[in-house]
Amino acid sequence: MQKVKLPLTVDPFKSAQKRLDYDGIIAVKQMERLSEATEGVIGDADVKLSFDIDAQGLKIVSGHAKVDVNLECQRCWKSFPYHCDIEFIYSPVFNEDQVGNLPEAYEPALVDENGEINLLQIIEDELMVALPQVAMHDEVDCEVNADGMVFGEIPLADERPNPFAVLKNLKQSNEE
Repeated sequence: MQKVKLPLTVDPFKSAQKRLDYDGIIAVKQMERLSEATEGVIGDADVKLSFDIDAQGLKIVSGHAKVDVNLECQRCWKSFPYHCDIEFIYSPVFNEDQVGNLPEAYEPALVDENGEINLLQIIEDELMVALPQVAMHDEVDCEVNADGMVFGEIPLADERPNPFAVLKNLKQSNEE
């Protein structure tokens, strides 16, 4: 089956009523924010979405996305490929007040003035959140090994001058 481009926006309420499923891609050129957050996106994101209504009657969007990106290793400063694989569940809301009414398992997806949610923004946000905070190769793959790492020394608190020492001298001169 051929993968097709996903729509950028979709009406989650109508899609949930119809119980639509999407199996498609988001092109590399559409993921500008993810490209800026990484050293580059290697290929199109593979995305599967399902719109449904849960037992409480809430409309939900559940999905799975995966993409390969290049990250910069924070040990050796070389670029390396990283596979990002995420799963998510969203429920559309009209305003921030409705967010508190959602179960903890659901993330809120704000509906715009046309009654649609931005799928590209949601998926791109999820992919960026899933990136590692400190990107590093596995130690066996990294050019810098543990012997080559340099760690600084933290000065002891006693060795630093006390910024309030001047006040002590002032107090002694006032008592005389």
